[in-house]
Amino acid sequence: MLTIGSLVLGVADMPRAVAFWTAALDYVPRDGLVEDDWTVLLPADGGTGVQLALGISESPVQVYPRVHLDLYADGAAAQAAEVRRLIALGAQEVDWDLYPDDPDFVVLADPEGNRFCVIDTAHG
Repeated sequence: MLTIGSLVLGVADMPRAVAFWTAALDYVPRDGLVEDDWTVLLPADGGTGVQLALGISESPVQVYPRVHLDLYADGAAAQAAEVRRLIALGAQEVDWDLYPDDPDFVVLADPEGNRFCVIDTAHG
C-alpha cells in the first residue's frame, strides 16, 4: 500500500521559501540541510506530518493551481489569527474570484506565489 511521503512545491528562491515554510508550519530542514536546488522540510517536533519538499523550478506559478495545500485551523478565530500570522511572515491574500457564498477557506500565496488555503475546520 502506498502512502503520501512528501508534497513538492516548485520555488525560485530556496532560502526565501525555506524561511517562509519553516516559520509557517514549524518545520525544519531534514538533517539540517538546505541545498541550492532541493530541500525537504519535516515537522520540528519529530511528528508524523507530511514532508514538504521544495525544489527549484522555472515554471510559472499557476493562477488556478491543480494541486495546493490546505492548512487547517480550529475555528474562525484561529483561522483569522493564522491568516494574520502568515501574512506577517510574507504570504499575501489572494483576490480569489471563485469563493462560494459562505466560504470556509481563505486563499493565500506564499512569497513564491504558490497558492494555499487556510481552512476553518469548525465552519458549519
